[in-house]
Amino acid sequence: MNSDKITRIVLYSFSFLIILVAGGMVFSLVGGAIPAIKTFGLQFIWSNVWDPTEGSENYGALPFIAGTLITSFVALILCLPLSLATSLFLGEYFRNTRIARIIGLMVDLLAGIPSIVYGLWGFYVLRPFLIDMGFENQGFGVFTSSLILAIMIIPYATSLGNEIISMVPNDLKEAAYSMGATRMEVISTVILPTARSGIFAGYILAFGRALGETMAVTMLIGNSNRVPDSFFGTGNTMASVIANQFGEADGLKLSSLIVIGLLLFLITGIVNGIGKLIIKKMG
Repeated sequence: MNSDKITRIVLYSFSFLIILVAGGMVFSLVGGAIPAIKTFGLQFIWSNVWDPTEGSENYGALPFIAGTLITSFVALILCLPLSLATSLFLGEYFRNTRIARIIGLMVDLLAGIPSIVYGLWGFYVLRPFLIDMGFENQGFGVFTSSLILAIMIIPYATSLGNEIISMVPNDLKEAAYSMGATRMEVISTVILPTARSGIFAGYILAFGRALGETMAVTMLIGNSNRVPDSFFGTGNTMASVIANQFGEADGLKLSSLIVIGLLLFLITGIVNGIGKLIIKKMG
């Protein structure tokens, strides 16, 4: 057997292993979710009741779906201008300079910081600051969580955006400059249109990180099992409610938490799928 056949077998084997792992995850989640699905049906998705009282248990995922989507979308909105500006700074304005290398190193370091560290920083620094600013709920809530999530995902979007912007061919930019275009015109008419699919891919990755974030959000969102009643209200996300209650859960409550995990799995997959379709059309 030659090396090409061996390489092909190894590649196919590992690819098939990934499919088995993903299928096994879905199979195990569905198996654990069946009791809650049989009890509540599709009503589980839009019910806003979370009552663990023995004998009258009633569970619904709407508060956690809402908390997850609100915090993630707000974080993405906050991330967009900051990450794009930093990507242009590193990849175009100060490309290959010492300051760009230093800032790029800092971006990479921020991307590697564990989420629990972000949560601690938010709890002991950001939360007291918001209290001093007069925000309600003593600094806990959707707004605080979204700020922390934005800070966490900015390095991901920035790093990929920087790489993509740096790969824009110099010939395209020089041609625009030779026709009298300004730096801003080159950015808006050459760099961003050429790099848009890669930049968008970075935002999809960042959004996926925000959707599944657990510890930092758990420490700051307030952990109330209800749909947030205001932008500064408390709430819960799908990941945080699992982290808070999974250890002590059993029976129907445990099955309900597994359904929430399955829904988070599906939502993340749908978001990534939509992102890939958009990237394909943009490319």
